[in-house]
Amino acid sequence: MTKILRVESSIKGDAAVSRRLTDRIIRRLQSANPDVEIVTRDLSKGMLPIDGDWISAVYTAPEARNDAQREISDYADTLLAEVKAADILVIALPVYNFGLPAQLKAWIDQIARKGEAFYYTEEGPVGLLAGKRAIVAYTSDGTRLGSEVDFASGYLRHVLGFFGITDVEFVAADAMAFGADAAIAKGEAEVDALAA
Repeated sequence: MTKILRVESSIKGDAAVSRRLTDRIIRRLQSANPDVEIVTRDLSKGMLPIDGDWISAVYTAPEARNDAQREISDYADTLLAEVKAADILVIALPVYNFGLPAQLKAWIDQIARKGEAFYYTEEGPVGLLAGKRAIVAYTSDGTRLGSEVDFASGYLRHVLGFFGITDVEFVAADAMAFGADAAIAKGEAEVDALAA
């Protein structure tokens, strides 16, 4: 059974264009595989940040953790387990101020664990989450996908690749401030052209 992890990150909730695109992506994937299993991680209400307590918790041996450390590590472990279990990641990427939403960056920070998502060798880093497909629903008011001021898509593609996820596709309703209807129609057409 194909497992999909859907990651929503827009603060606009159901009104977000990125959610409209991820809805369409999910329907497209389900049309090819009706038995697909979907887990949704909605980041719109915020994420716990990584900090000194986090690093102490996740890198302390499980049997040596105190109650506070167990709570922090359980949260981080759940997020990582969702990614590990998924065959396909469907990620909403609304561009805020030329970059990722803070909550999406916080989710990435929770996943980016040495020994779990990647490790280092003398030849360089090796991703441990290989063999997954990622489909990113990119939306923006003024930033065009791939433009010189798009600091979001390149970062996300890089960090997914760092984790070993190199099959990354973008669909975009970008630069909506210059014609929302046309931009959304373009994004929907790109979803419809995806291999299901």
